[in-house]
Amino acid sequence: MEFDGKSIIVTGGSLGMGRACSERFANAGAHVLIVSNDPQSIERAVEEISGKTSGFVGDVRNAADMQAAVEQAATRHGGIDILVCCAGIQRYGTVVDTPEDIWDDVLDINLKGVYLASKYAIPEMKKRGGGAIVAISSIQSYASQTNVAAYTASKGGINALVRAMALDHAADNITVNAVCPASIDTPMLRWAADLYKGDLTQEEMIAQWGKAHPIGRVGRQEEVADLVAFLASDKARFITGADLKIDGGTMAKLGIVLPE
Repeated sequence: MEFDGKSIIVTGGSLGMGRACSERFANAGAHVLIVSNDPQSIERAVEEISGKTSGFVGDVRNAADMQAAVEQAATRHGGIDILVCCAGIQRYGTVVDTPEDIWDDVLDINLKGVYLASKYAIPEMKKRGGGAIVAISSIQSYASQTNVAAYTASKGGINALVRAMALDHAADNITVNAVCPASIDTPMLRWAADLYKGDLTQEEMIAQWGKAHPIGRVGRQEEVADLVAFLASDKARFITGADLKIDGGTMAKLGIVLPE
């Protein structure tokens, strides 16, 4: 039980990679507070995940909600040891055709959400003598598809923010790292597959995307959760300010290929 008794907050922790992280930590003995603005998914996650799991209905864009979530976890479990920022959305568009309100939503949820959760969690971690923050970024923080201007900007911002926080709080014994997945089989990926599948089935579209990864498939949520858990563990105390790819080899591959 490598996280036995640890107090952990997972934003966006009721669905997708966040849900897998919540389950991974709970199964390892942690007290997990799942934060989401979706009450039904929180209720389902808390009911289905084993361990000492509870929920908080709140919006990562709202400072009062994030402060209250941190206070709830600290009060119930004696402090905060680990923060995992998984809340995120994907929207498509160039800077020309992305409406301003959609731009604001993507940046606020994906990037501001990390800032606000960290803003209130870090003082509690300092009381415990240290801690760990892991934020879910994306390989699109390094390179971009077309038509994802807001999403790419938000993920690049996460990597930069992680570096800044890692430096600012190294003396507090707080590590801060980013995990950068490629395509992972989540509800968000399946939503995107439905948008772009055309005459294909959802499964065929996901399989086609999987072939774009050198390893030949999309990733699994549990694989991301294992990497997050490692970065949050005592085994990774000398890793901070890093952004780690979990991408099936995607970023290692050049688009230029030799002729047969």
